[in-house]
Amino acid sequence: MHDVRHPLPHHQPAALGNTMSAEQLEQYNRRAEQAEEEIRQLHSTLQKLLSGSANSNDTDSEEVARLRAENQKLRYRVGILRRATEEEQAKSGGAHSKTGSTAMAGGAQCLFVALSELFSAAIRAAFPDMDEVATAVNSNSRFGDYQCNAALPIVKRLKDKGVKMSPRDVAQKIIDCVPSSPLVERLEVAGAGFINVFVNKTFAAEQLRLMIVGGVPAPTVPRRRVVIDYSSPNIAKEMHVGHLRSTIIGDSIARLLDFLGHDVLRINHLGDWGTQFGMLIAHLADKFPNFRTETPPITDLQAFYKESKKRFDEDEAFKKRAYDCVVRLQSYEEDIIKAWKLICAVSEREFEKIYERLNVHGLVPRGESFYQSRMQGVVQQLTEAGFLEEDDGRKIMFAPGCDLPLTVVKSDGGFTYDTSDMAALRQRIQEERADWLIYVVDAGQGAHLQSVFACARRAGWLDGGVRCDHVGFGVVLGEDKKKFKTRSGDTVRLVDLLDEGVRRAQEKLREKGRDQELTADELREAQENVAYGCIKYADLSHNRNHEYVFSFDKMLDDRGNTAAYLLYALTRIRSISRRAQLTPEQLLEAARAGTAIQLLHEKEWKLARVLLRFPEVVVRVTEDLFIHSLCDYLYELSTTFTEFYDNCYCVEKDRQTGEVVNVNMSRMLLCEATAQVMTRCFDILGIKTVQKM
Repeated sequence: MHDVRHPLPHHQPAALGNTMSAEQLEQYNRRAEQAEEEIRQLHSTLQKLLSGSANSNDTDSEEVARLRAENQKLRYRVGILRRATEEEQAKSGGAHSKTGSTAMAGGAQCLFVALSELFSAAIRAAFPDMDEVATAVNSNSRFGDYQCNAALPIVKRLKDKGVKMSPRDVAQKIIDCVPSSPLVERLEVAGAGFINVFVNKTFAAEQLRLMIVGGVPAPTVPRRRVVIDYSSPNIAKEMHVGHLRSTIIGDSIARLLDFLGHDVLRINHLGDWGTQFGMLIAHLADKFPNFRTETPPITDLQAFYKESKKRFDEDEAFKKRAYDCVVRLQSYEEDIIKAWKLICAVSEREFEKIYERLNVHGLVPRGESFYQSRMQGVVQQLTEAGFLEEDDGRKIMFAPGCDLPLTVVKSDGGFTYDTSDMAALRQRIQEERADWLIYVVDAGQGAHLQSVFACARRAGWLDGGVRCDHVGFGVVLGEDKKKFKTRSGDTVRLVDLLDEGVRRAQEKLREKGRDQELTADELREAQENVAYGCIKYADLSHNRNHEYVFSFDKMLDDRGNTAAYLLYALTRIRSISRRAQLTPEQLLEAARAGTAIQLLHEKEWKLARVLLRFPEVVVRVTEDLFIHSLCDYLYELSTTFTEFYDNCYCVEKDRQTGEVVNVNMSRMLLCEATAQVMTRCFDILGIKTVQKM
C-alpha cells in the first residue's frame, strides 16, 4: 500500500506547516459566524422586500452571494488550519494538553465530516464554475472504507451545460484535486465513477489511542440554544404508561444535544391550570381548613382527586364553590394561590420519584400557569398585525398550508390551549433566546403543532433560522396488540410498571444464579439498572414513529438487540482487563505512553472502523432525531466486538495453571476503546451500566 498525496488548492494558507494558535483559529471562527449572521439578516430583509414589492433590485442578492462565498472560504480555511494544528501537536507530544485532548472533536476526528470537507474542496477546485454539489460520501466496507458518489450528479450538470465528460473522468479529476490528508491512505476510481476511499490505519489507530487518553470526544457542531419540551404530566394525576415515551425519548435527545455542546433547556410543560383546580382547592379547604398555616398531609393525590371529582359530580353546592375557586384562582387571590401551590408541590414530588428511577434529570417544571400573563401580549401583537379573524365571536388565525385555524380567543373572551402554545413558543424564542425548539409529543398532536409552527412563522417569530421539530411517537401496545392497559382496562400506572420490571429482572438474575455470585448491593444495582435500562431501550430501539409492543419477556431476553444483552456485553468487555490483571489506570498510562494499536487482523480493522463511525452516527441523529439509529449502532458495535474477540486473542493463559502468560496490549486498548464508546452510548440513552452482572 502507498500513500496518495495531492497538492492543496491554490487558496490554502501558506503557513500550514506552523502550528496555529487557538486565538487565530477562534478569529477565523468568529469571522465565519459573523458572516452567517449577516447572511441571515440579509435573507430576512430580502423576504420582506420581496413580499412587499416586486421592484426590488439585485443588490442585496448579490451581497448574499458574496457573503456566502466568503463564508465558505473561511470555513474551509478553519478546517485546514485545525487539521494542520492537530498534526503538529501530535508530532510534538501536545496531544495530552487541553487543546490536544479536544483536537479529536475537530473535523478530522469525524471521518465522514472530514472526508466530506476534503471532497467538497476537491470538487470546488476541479469544477470552480459549478454551484455547490453534494459530496455524497458514505461508509462502504464492501469496496473501501468510504465512498464518494458525486461524479454522476456532476456529469448530469455538465451535460446540461453542453459539456461531455465520462463519470470515471470526472471522478479522476476530483481525485487529482483532493487535498493531502493524513486520514487518507489511497483513493481509487471504481465502476461508473465511484471513488473508493481507504482510510490510513496509522491515523485511525492514533485516533483510537487519543480517545482512550481524552475520553470519547464530541464532534464539533455549531452551538445552538435548544429548548426541548417533554414528559408533561398533569398535576394531581399520576404518571402513566402514556408518559413513558415522551419522557425517555426527550431525555435521550436532551442528553445527546448536551454531549454535542449545545445549550439545552429542558422544559416540563405541566398541566397545572384550568377548571379542575377549582374542585381540588375547594376540597382541600374543606378537608384541611388550616392549610394556610399547616401543610396538609396529602400522601395519595390520585385518591384526593377522585374524592373531589365525586363531590363535584354529586354535590351542587360544592360544584358552585369549585367554580368560585376557579374565578378566585384566575384573580390570583392569595389564599387560593397558596392552596394551588400546595397541590402542585405534592404532585411534583411524586413526579420526581419517577424521574429519579428513570435517571431523568434537569427538567424545569414550567406549566401552563407560567404563560397566563403572556397570553394577553400574544393576542395584542397578533391583533395589531392583522393576523386574527372574527369567526362566530371567536378570534382565529390561519396559516399557509394548514387546513384548520388556531382558536386564539374563545367567544366568551377566554384563552385556549392554542393561545397557551403560541405564548410558550414566543416566550422560548424571545425570552429564552432559543434558536432550536423541540416538542416531544405524541404523533396525534402533529397537525396541531404544525399549525402552531406555521402561525408563529407567519407572525415573524421564527425569522433568523429558528429550527422547530415535532418529535412524534406512536402508542405503546400490550401483547394483545391493543393499547396497553391493565387487565381491568385501566391505564397502567408508571410506578407499577417500574416495580414489575424490577421484580422480573430480579427473577431473571436469580434464575441465572447471579444471586450466588454478586453481593447484595451488586445484585440490587444490577436488577434496577437492568430493569429500567431494558424498559428504556425497548422503547428507544424502535422507530419512534411506530407503535411497539411492550413485553417484559422480550426486553429482558439476553439475546439479540436488547439492553440485557448489551449491558452484559459491556460487563464482559470490562472483565477482560480484570482477567489480564490490568487496572483502568494502567490502560490509560499505556495509551499515554504511546502504546501503538495494531490494526493488522481484518477483525481488528473492522472493529476500529465501527468505533470511528461513532461521531458520524451522533451527528446524523441530530438531523432527524431518531434515537433508534444510535441503538442500532450500539448493537452493531457489540456484535463486531464479539467477532473480534472470537478471532483475536487478548489474554493468553497457561492451560494447566491458569496463570496469565501473555497480554496483547494493543488489543487490550481496542477493548478499552470499545468499552468507552459503549458507555458513552448508554449515557446518551440514559441507561446506567453495571460493573458486574
